[in-house]
Formats: sequence, C-alpha cells, structure tokens
Amino acid sequence: MVASKKSILLVISLLVPFLFLGILAAPKKKEFKIDFEDESEFVLTLTKSNFSDTVSKHKFVVVEFYSPWCGYHKILTPEYKKAASILSSHDPPIVLAKVDATKKKNMKLAAKYGISDIDSQLQPVLKILRKRGKVIQDYKGPRDADGIVAYLKEQTDPASILIMTDTETKAIFGGHNVVVVGLFPNFAGEEFQNFISVAEKLQPEFRFAHTWNATLLPCGEPPVKMPIVRLFKPFDEPFVDFEDFHIDALEKFIREASSPPVTILTKDNMNDPSIVQIFTSEDVKVILLLDMAEKGSNTCKAKYDEIAKSYKGKGMRFLISDIEDAYGMLKFLGADKNQAPLLLLESGDKKKYVKPIRAPEDIATCIKEYEGGNLVPYGDTETKQVAKDEL
Repeated sequence: MVASKKSILLVISLLVPFLFLGILAAPKKKEFKIDFEDESEFVLTLTKSNFSDTVSKHKFVVVEFYSPWCGYHKILTPEYKKAASILSSHDPPIVLAKVDATKKKNMKLAAKYGISDIDSQLQPVLKILRKRGKVIQDYKGPRDADGIVAYLKEQTDPASILIMTDTETKAIFGGHNVVVVGLFPNFAGEEFQNFISVAEKLQPEFRFAHTWNATLLPCGEPPVKMPIVRLFKPFDEPFVDFEDFHIDALEKFIREASSPPVTILTKDNMNDPSIVQIFTSEDVKVILLLDMAEKGSNTCKAKYDEIAKSYKGKGMRFLISDIEDAYGMLKFLGADKNQAPLLLLESGDKKKYVKPIRAPEDIATCIKEYEGGNLVPYGDTETKQVAKDEL
C-alpha cells in the first residue's frame, strides 16, 4: 500500500539526504531564449521548448526536475540559487537549471529522463548532463550551497586524477572517506582504459586517482603486482586491493567494498554523500531504530551487525539510528521511543515496512518475512492500523 504523500514526505525529509546541484547560468545566446524567473538569478528555467538547445550548447549542465509544492524543492531553492551565484564566475562553465515536471508541456521531457510522475519521486530529481547531454548521471552530492559548489567543481575535474607528488595525494584524499586509486606501470592498455571508463561512470559518487608510485599513497607499501586497484576506506582494514579489470566486476567491487556492513544514521550526517548514495540506490534499505542508551541495546546491535555482514553484496543496505535522531520517523509511524526497537524497510520501489523488534532474533525473522513477501507494506489506512496495533 502507499502512504499519503504528506506522510511520506515527512519521513523521507528526515531520513533521506537531499540531493542538490549547483551551477552557473551561461550568458544568453541569440539562438535561443533563456527564461529567467528573475533577472538577478543564475538558475536557468528550462521547458520543452528550450531544453535541447540549452543542453546542446554546454558540456556540463545540472537539471533539477521538481514539483513547485514539494517541501524538498522549497528547502533546496535558496541553496541552489546561492550555489549558482557562486559558480557564475567558474571556468569552465557550470550551468544550473530547473524544470517544472508537473507542467503538462514538460511531462514528456521528464519521462525521457526516467521521471514519469514527479510527485511519486518524493523529492526533486537531479541530473548531471555531460558532453552536451550525451552522458546522463544522477547527482549524488551535498545539499548545502558550499557543498554543492565544492562537489560540482570536482565533477568538472577529470574522472581520475594523476598523482605524482605528496601535495597531490593530500589534495585527493582531503575530505573524502572513500578514494579509489588505480596503480599502473604505464597509463595505456585495456586495464587502464577500463579503469577510466568506470571512473567516468561513478565520478558523481566516488573520488578516483591513478599513479605508478604506490609509496605516494597512505599506508605506502607497494602492491604485490601492477596493475591493481586499491580502494581506501574509513572502516575495517584501511584499504583493499582488487585485480579484476572487467568493467562490471570492477564497478561491483567498488560499490560493495566502499560500504560498511552497517551505516550509522544521525541528524548530522543525513546529507553526507555516502548517505545520499545509499538512499538513492535501488538496494533495499533496512533501518534499525534503537534506544542506544537502553540496557541490552548492545546485544541487539551485535546481532544486527552479524546479519548485515551476512547480506553483504546481496542488494540490502543496513543502517542504524538512535531514537533521539529518529523523532520524525517515530512521529510518522505514530510511535514513541518507548516502542523501540523498530525495524523499517524500504524496497527498491519505495514501499515501506515496519516491524517491532521484541528480541534480537526478531531482526532476522523480519527480514526473512520481507524476502518471502509476507510483510504488509505500511501505508494505507487499513494496513497502517494493523502495523500500529503491532507496535
């Protein structure tokens, strides 16, 4: 069943980091009309009539497909405008634009980019259009203006940066939790080209670099042999190596190795790129709402960690949040902190399921019920009441 739009917007606004984009408006061209809502703004307003002309004239464009009454859009707007203003002097040009996807004349345009009903998306859909619209990617960056600017400046860099000095190493690793480095004896051949292809595809999500000198990297011991991919991460071991340069295998490795078994979700990190990546992925999201201060919570956490590790690479992403950071979710569920622990699941098609956890063993049972299709989605009045009764 499907929850009311207002209710869903409430929970996702507290759960899901907001995807943002930043960019500068290019000068007006005689060939086409650019529709500014206000002459002092740098965000281009695009429609079916000027979209193709605008995109074809710029190598890098970010477009927000939005609903004007969406709460996410209203929160994004001032940050989006500020970022566009800051980027107005950037070289090369970074163009920030928006499309009202609720207007009938723009619906086919939105559908071209996979947006059939903007209201069902729950938030603005942000796309990066590279190479005059030939390459389309999801925006995966922060939501504040400064974060948008920093992220988009990086996005105009080469997909993979060459490391030749310690200074370049510090620049690459500064501010990035996950960095993927290709180590090659020379920058040619199928392995190197495949590495660059994956970097171009995943650039909105990860920082890539390449070098022939492993001693320039953190934990500077050289690999056993080159070529090899070394992924640096802030959990478990500091890095992990991978030798398969087939494109699909390399992409899968990066996605799986860059994610901890369980991600801690707080009110302070909800707009971090790593959290954004989780909530914009097609994986099933599993969230344990837990009173961390309660006696026995460590037992529940340990069981949750164990289960998460067993599902590594199987299309599920596990998160945990203290109830003090989950007030909005509890309010949406009609619950209070005394009813925690609760397990919230969100499927790839955005259906949500909620179950109370009476004992650590209930976590695995609940997930098995979901996999078997035996959980009732939390949404309409009838099943929502059933779920509340269980709480």
